[in-house]
Amino acid sequence: MMRILSIKLHRLLAIFGGIGLLLWGGSGLLHPIITTWGPQQAVFFPPSHPVDLTGVRPINETLAGAGIAEAAAIRIVPGDNESLLQVTEDPQAPRRYFRLHDGAELINHDAAHAVFLARHYTRAEAPVRTVEWIDDFTPNYPPVNRLLPVYKVTFDRKDNLSIYIYTETNAAAGLDNNFKSVLQTGFRWFHTWSWFPKEAEWARVILVALFVGSLLALAVTGGAMIVLIRRKARAPGIRGWHRIAGYAAALPLLMFTSSGLFHLIQHAATPPVKNLTLSPPVSLEGVTFPIHDQWTDLSVGLDVSTVSIIEDADGRLLYRLGIAPPRRGGPETPSEIRNARFDGVERTGPALYIDASTGALFEDGDREIALQLGERFTGVSREAIQNAELVTRFGPDYDFRNKRLPVWRLDYGAPINATIFVDTTSGVLADRTPDHAKAEQWSFSYLHKWNFLHPLGREAQNIIVSFAVVFCLIFMAGIGLTLDLRRRRKP
Repeated sequence: MMRILSIKLHRLLAIFGGIGLLLWGGSGLLHPIITTWGPQQAVFFPPSHPVDLTGVRPINETLAGAGIAEAAAIRIVPGDNESLLQVTEDPQAPRRYFRLHDGAELINHDAAHAVFLARHYTRAEAPVRTVEWIDDFTPNYPPVNRLLPVYKVTFDRKDNLSIYIYTETNAAAGLDNNFKSVLQTGFRWFHTWSWFPKEAEWARVILVALFVGSLLALAVTGGAMIVLIRRKARAPGIRGWHRIAGYAAALPLLMFTSSGLFHLIQHAATPPVKNLTLSPPVSLEGVTFPIHDQWTDLSVGLDVSTVSIIEDADGRLLYRLGIAPPRRGGPETPSEIRNARFDGVERTGPALYIDASTGALFEDGDREIALQLGERFTGVSREAIQNAELVTRFGPDYDFRNKRLPVWRLDYGAPINATIFVDTTSGVLADRTPDHAKAEQWSFSYLHKWNFLHPLGREAQNIIVSFAVVFCLIFMAGIGLTLDLRRRRKP
């Protein structure tokens, strides 16, 4: 009975499953092509200047002179040939910039800073054609990129090279050109069906689920036929090749289709939300310690790469001095930069905290600030935290899409039942993953993207995945549809 049922279902689903495999398998190949041959940064690390606050204008005077009484984020960032004071009053508005030595404001400098970063990351020498403010996700800058708002800097070149810049962290949020744009459009149209109007999202989910579900059922029934039907001799012609290929292709098909269907249903039931959240604006009245006068003593023997002002749980303002991590060279070739972008490289080391009003050392350190941020963003005490650890590399739980390292991982039990990632540099909630979403996250990472091949390197992973998909397209979809058409032509 099982053998007969498997044969009937396999034949019944052949057309739908075969078309589904051609459609999703073929479009899925576009992804490794984009990541392998798409535009890459020419420089991996953001610009960096050793921070030197000796003799600068007092930061509190600069802020008071500009009429800034509170801000969501205050950092000293490397600019073009000098470090600048960057102030974020509203996370959804352009940031303000001030020179350190005299406190003069650089009017409307956020866009100019984005252009400086765009040239740094791309090494492009062509004139800038346009600088666009992007405060919502678009087809060319989809939600997978996470960071908003960003600037899209487009260079006047034949390939229309564009780079998305997130100025709060001096990050390259994404790159685009004609080649990537065409392939990305094909991926959206044929793999995710993003051309469906938002009002008909339910129809998209149902149709995609039917196609992918039929492909999953085809893989299950094909596997059952391999197990239940025993032949004394190999079937003749392409039928024999189809059956032999089934031994190798059944498992990859099951992995791709089951994880894809799980991903579709999970995101339809719980649509992804923008988790990146800055801390609430803080009053800056307490920034009175003359750090510029004490800088030589404070920074002796230290390679300070970042300075920011944050608030602890007691309302105390603190200077956070980020120490540059030791670096032995860095990624330089396109391949090395691509791997580093997906793997993640720690861009700042340990931190030193100083009371912004008294100059006293805050001895509890980075971990304590991370725990306080957890309490701030969840609203529950730290007793609910089951584990706290520093994350310095991207992985399945916190991947390259966040574009922010290092961060602290806080695993919460009830009543939160989630993992959150916080960035102590500027008091940011970088990401949040509910416990109920972790199974799908693992499934999509390991069964759909085959990240278990990660130790072999990104190029090897792309080659193996692509070979598996092409193998399935030729021996499963191609031969399978041919056999089905032959069967239907027979009287």
